[in-house]
Amino acid sequence: MNVGVVGLGYWGPNLARNFDALPGCDLTWLCDGREEVRAKYEPIYRSTRFTGELDDLLNDDALDAIVLATPVPTHADLAVRVLEAGKHCFVEKPLAITTADAERAVEAAERSGKVLMVGHLLQYHPGVNKLKELVDAGELGDIHYIYGNRLNLGQLRHEENALWSLGAHDISVVLYLAGDEEPYEFSARGECYMRPGIEDVVFGFMRFPSGLAAHLHLSWLDPHKERRFTVVGSKRMATFDDMDIERKVTLYDKGFDESIHSYGEYVMRSGDIWSPRVPNDEPLRLECTHFLECVREGRTPVSDGRSGLRVVRVLEHLQDELERHRREQAVARG
Repeated sequence: MNVGVVGLGYWGPNLARNFDALPGCDLTWLCDGREEVRAKYEPIYRSTRFTGELDDLLNDDALDAIVLATPVPTHADLAVRVLEAGKHCFVEKPLAITTADAERAVEAAERSGKVLMVGHLLQYHPGVNKLKELVDAGELGDIHYIYGNRLNLGQLRHEENALWSLGAHDISVVLYLAGDEEPYEFSARGECYMRPGIEDVVFGFMRFPSGLAAHLHLSWLDPHKERRFTVVGSKRMATFDDMDIERKVTLYDKGFDESIHSYGEYVMRSGDIWSPRVPNDEPLRLECTHFLECVREGRTPVSDGRSGLRVVRVLEHLQDELERHRREQAVARG
């Protein structure tokens, strides 16, 4: 299968490395508008063609699929162009910056009959999939609430705030664990400490029809590097901690059981704590492999266009809340 990667900024080189190494895949094109960037990678990929123009890839009849790792505001428009050119499309998260644009990309995929997959990487993480397996098997009971912490003293962005850059990951996981449900109520607060109008810390809250609640803490301005989800169920609780090398997933046999002695009374239970085995496979390699398999076999990706659309819809609702409650920039700092 012939694949081209567009965008060699922060994440594109990682995608190029993986697709180049996969069996049955030929990385035939690398595209970036900056000449100095192309010159950097030309000695590494000697059998790959380089260009600064997307049209060169779109006009190549031998090219099967195009991978987009361009700035977020370009995702939807470029995905539509790729799909309308008859190519399968992998686009980095998020699919778009508005629900309307995400819908355009999904409709283009449906018209073309080509695969559209969004790079929600954590849906391919073995630890997240183990957590999903436990939730779906009922090991935790009814899920009461989920909360995620994605924190770091991290790279500040110019085009997107912490919600769109970090929250896209965590919202995709929350929706993945929630199954077919989408939240109906949203609340979000954030602060723009480093750059006016771009939140570097965000707190988000969502309610679902089943009673499930979810909370997200997202920040580039934190002393801790944390990538953790906690799922609290009626029977047990579990965590996914991406920073823990050995124990990615931990189950806690903790909760409240109804007392046999008096109706309506509950007693606290604190039982065993254990960590199931989680494969140490690279999530990005698994994600790229899944895309190729879906193209070859005509399958629907786990993170297909409609899945990406759901994430954008939630992001847009939370962004509306951020803007509604944004602190006036004129307020003096103490």
